[in-house]
Amino acid sequence: MALPAPITIRDRQFVWGSRTYVMGVINISPDSFSGDGLGRDVDAAVEQGRRFEEEGADILDVGGESTRPDFQPVSAAEEIERVMPVIRRLVRETSLPVSIDTSKVEVSERAIKEAGAHMINDIWGFRQDGERMAALAAEMGLPAVVMHNQRGRPFHDVVGDLLEGFRETLRIARQAGVPEERLIIDPGFGFGWKEEQSLEILRRLAELRVLGRPILIGTSRKSTIGKVLDLPAEDRLEGTAATVAIAIANGADIVRVHDVKAMVRVARMSDAVVRGWP
Repeated sequence: MALPAPITIRDRQFVWGSRTYVMGVINISPDSFSGDGLGRDVDAAVEQGRRFEEEGADILDVGGESTRPDFQPVSAAEEIERVMPVIRRLVRETSLPVSIDTSKVEVSERAIKEAGAHMINDIWGFRQDGERMAALAAEMGLPAVVMHNQRGRPFHDVVGDLLEGFRETLRIARQAGVPEERLIIDPGFGFGWKEEQSLEILRRLAELRVLGRPILIGTSRKSTIGKVLDLPAEDRLEGTAATVAIAIANGADIVRVHDVKAMVRVARMSDAVVRGWP
């Protein structure tokens, strides 16, 4: 199967299949499941982004609302207040593409048009906000990560449900005028899946290649790792490393992580095995 065509985000070209790219997570929320939420500490968030750049991250993903199970939603206004100053400064003070991680089109629009975000990361895959997020992506000509969120959906089969969900997302994108070449799919590890189902996603990740899109996966510090190892979020580094390596072996193009320095090394080593070295 032919590799997806490269895409440019900010001024960086992402050539799928050449190596694994690393997305660093910057949580501007006080209740992040992973314990790394920075609240409204803009300086700390920007310093984290600069450190991630030095450690080898390829994308910075900024979010202002926790999406852990049983999370408490915040208003669009509150989310905008949290993320806007951070995105503005990261765009000025780093050279990396900055992604806005939100399910609210109002937040994405302000982050892109006023703060300079380069990419949308939508945990509902254009399927929640009245298709307006897809229209915004089309209007701005930006790439988007579109995640399959299994929360509230009936379960039949892991890969079957993923393919059905992504095909609906792709339909919405086409209807809104978003070129398929700008879309990156994310199977939503831990989002509405039982632990054994999330692990099955990793085992069967390569089956998503049939869609012809690059694959992002975010396993970092997730509760599935905690259940397997019986460890709290702050002690899940090795479990995360194992899932990242297996995801890369099974076709992941981008890994979304909290521990950038360590996972950049995991990705480089995994690439050496999977893609060849030197």
